[in-house]
Amino acid sequence: MELKQAKQRFGIIGNDNQLERAIQVALQVAQTDISVLIYGESGTGKESIPQIIHHNSRRKHNNFIAVNCGAIPEGTIDSELFGHEKGSFTGANEVRKGYFESANNGTIFLDEIAELPLASQARLLRVLENGEFIKVGSSKTQKTDVRIIAATNVNMQEHIKKGKFREDLYYRLNTISIQLPPLRKRQEDIHLLFRKFANDFAEKYNTPPIQLKEKAVELLKKYRWPGNIRQLKNFVAQISVMEKERTISSDSLELYLPNSMSNTPMLYNDKEKADLSEREILYKVLFDMKKDLTDLKKITYNLINKSNSSVVDPEESKNIFKDVSNLEKESKEIKESDGNIIEIEENLSLMQQEKKLIIKALNKHKDRRKDAASELGISERTLYRKIKEFEI
Repeated sequence: MELKQAKQRFGIIGNDNQLERAIQVALQVAQTDISVLIYGESGTGKESIPQIIHHNSRRKHNNFIAVNCGAIPEGTIDSELFGHEKGSFTGANEVRKGYFESANNGTIFLDEIAELPLASQARLLRVLENGEFIKVGSSKTQKTDVRIIAATNVNMQEHIKKGKFREDLYYRLNTISIQLPPLRKRQEDIHLLFRKFANDFAEKYNTPPIQLKEKAVELLKKYRWPGNIRQLKNFVAQISVMEKERTISSDSLELYLPNSMSNTPMLYNDKEKADLSEREILYKVLFDMKKDLTDLKKITYNLINKSNSSVVDPEESKNIFKDVSNLEKESKEIKESDGNIIEIEENLSLMQQEKKLIIKALNKHKDRRKDAASELGISERTLYRKIKEFEI
């Protein structure tokens, strides 16, 4: 199949070089069984590439199954992908085939592959390495011959660094990678897509298609389109319904474009304000931590000065206070981009010591929260929150 035929058959609109390169790679690898990983932002049309690969491969007469890994609950995804035996878990009333069994000799497309749980990733790696899988609740190994195509809209290297995705699985999937460009980098295609969606909508609802004036076309091209093609399609539908005039000016078009998401570069002053806001948030966190430290010191002082306490050992209380005092010496430095240094106080035993004091106060007053809170020097509401937080 030629490039032009593929675009016509699968409804792909646009002449962008990177888009056409992605289609050509898909056509080239279709005759092999090599695994393919498709990259692209949400809404860029990643689902078209697996269709092109499958329908131009030797597997085209067998099943093509598309699975959104992010839409299946973690507790059931293994059952969905690999099937399960009767009685393997609550609600498993019969034997069920999974997608890998149903797609035997065909193609399976795993969208949002980065959302796949780590345990399921290990199962998938086994399929890729030797074509084997085991149903949930079974000990019998089964074989499957499936071509796997995956897609993601996240940075997979970052996911690997964070321990959210297996590196060995990534390299097995990423034998061939195909990158789909975002709509903002396909400026000349934006108006083509707009007219296609406008004509489709007009035909569906038997109305004249909307058209854009020259300045409106320029405005359309300058917009960032964070939701890509999906957003543009919904945008055209909205204007087609709301606007009585069928020829749209730039002023009318601008009313439908969210200003906060435009493609206009951020001014220096705006960036400075944004950085300042982040710094203010950081300082607020630090001040809150300082306030908690001060409150804890007060609690410790109160406990030390309670001469009639039959529960808290004065010597132990002094040791606790010593630990709290040392908190100011145990700090780590966070350097901001402007070179400023912020000290964040930390002590890993602080929460445990606070929990101990609360438990002892509650025991002393036989779980009477009002009396315990009074002795601790905090409000009853704060004590209740701490009890929930520490699961006392």
